[in-house]
Amino acid sequence: MTAGVSPVRPQIDASWLRLLASEFSAPYFADLKAFLIEEKRHYRVYPPGKWIFNAFNATPVDKVRAVILGQDPYHGEGQAHGLCFSVQDGVRQPPSLVNIFKELHDDLGCPIPSNGNLQCWADQGVLLLNATLTVRADQAASHQGKGWETFTDCAIRRLSEERDHIVFLLWGNYARAKKKLIDPTRHLILEAAHPSPLSAYNGFFGCRHFSRANAWLREHGIPEIDWTVRDSQKSSS
Repeated sequence: MTAGVSPVRPQIDASWLRLLASEFSAPYFADLKAFLIEEKRHYRVYPPGKWIFNAFNATPVDKVRAVILGQDPYHGEGQAHGLCFSVQDGVRQPPSLVNIFKELHDDLGCPIPSNGNLQCWADQGVLLLNATLTVRADQAASHQGKGWETFTDCAIRRLSEERDHIVFLLWGNYARAKKKLIDPTRHLILEAAHPSPLSAYNGFFGCRHFSRANAWLREHGIPEIDWTVRDSQKSSS
């Protein structure tokens, strides 16, 4: 453990705290906390502290029906609020999110919203988890390799062990590499290209993951997800 750093007491949902308690007391997490303290002394860090664990707080362990994995938070001002691919209300949709909504429209006929806040998915049991939970302002991937990946890999693995019949949507090579953490005999793993404009036409468009996820949930007696994002959505707090 890094000298002078007190044990972490994160503001995280109780069900996840139970599942991940050992991680918060691990030496790597103390090092991660020390790194974040130092980063905040010199740089802006996104998302704000109250939203770092937003994905976990919005979607408790027993409510998870689907998981979408991202890489790290958006690094522009006012974008990130702790849910992968999602932006706060009033923020222009990033290109990958635009393509997600295009595929959703083609797959299920959902209207394409002007709003890019995916809190309504999280509230329904879609865990919108980035592998790295923080980022330095204007510097993509700046907090990778500091310990967050160890933490979120553990969350995926233990969720796979704890629950049954979850749909994991893995978009792009980075997310697809996480399938080794998931038990395919208990869960559905859907893989596709990343929705980025650089790769969306190489297998994301036409993947029909949203309808396939709902079909699988129905087969197992689990309510479908309403994937519609409405423009009246309010930002999480």
